[in-house]
Amino acid sequence: MEESKETQNHISQRFNAELRALHHQVLGMGGLVEEQLSNAIVALINQNEQLARRVYTSDYKVNALEVLIDDECTRILVRRQPTASDLRLVMSVIKIINDLERIGDESERIARMALQVHSDPKARFFSLIQHLGEHVQQMVHDALDSFARLDVDTALQVIREDRKVNEEYESIIRQLITYMMDDSRTIPTVINILWVARSLERIGDHARNVCEYLIYYVKGQDIRHTSMQNIEEQAKSS
Repeated sequence: MEESKETQNHISQRFNAELRALHHQVLGMGGLVEEQLSNAIVALINQNEQLARRVYTSDYKVNALEVLIDDECTRILVRRQPTASDLRLVMSVIKIINDLERIGDESERIARMALQVHSDPKARFFSLIQHLGEHVQQMVHDALDSFARLDVDTALQVIREDRKVNEEYESIIRQLITYMMDDSRTIPTVINILWVARSLERIGDHARNVCEYLIYYVKGQDIRHTSMQNIEEQAKSS
């Protein structure tokens, strides 16, 4: 027996509500990850052991949210069998939450480093990466904002910023190598800074990934491994 039109509308309304709830869950996870990253950087720069410990011990919240949202995506795929843009949304969410969880992991590493060096008098060198940290934080914020508003233009801007983050990271590496060559006593601290800078560079990559998946959802285009010029041409043509 065929479903009545009223029943079909009811099912459609529930499905739309589920997709909206999924969207909000991702933003909730993103907000937590953004807070973790901000606290980790502040703890490192200011040598705040208490704040670093808070980040380090609360990473499980991010992991729990990833599992929860992933389970919800699986349930939707099995029960609703979505197609077209609905399917792209669910698939994008599965990938986005993985990148958000990785940002949480990198934030935890930064917090762990802050705990290790909080009493190191040479830890003042960590101020060298403060701008990089702020740059990456802004990328994560804008990536989440682009997802919240389904804003392709903001997503493209974040993707452009990733190149600048990479250039800044490489500049910091060269500067740190110079410090080690000039004074071997700085080597232990500088190595720690190198690890933190690497974590920040990876966070920039994950923010870029979030934007690539957002563009896939909105435009239906997989732009991974595509040059920036081709990405912008594809976005304008669609």
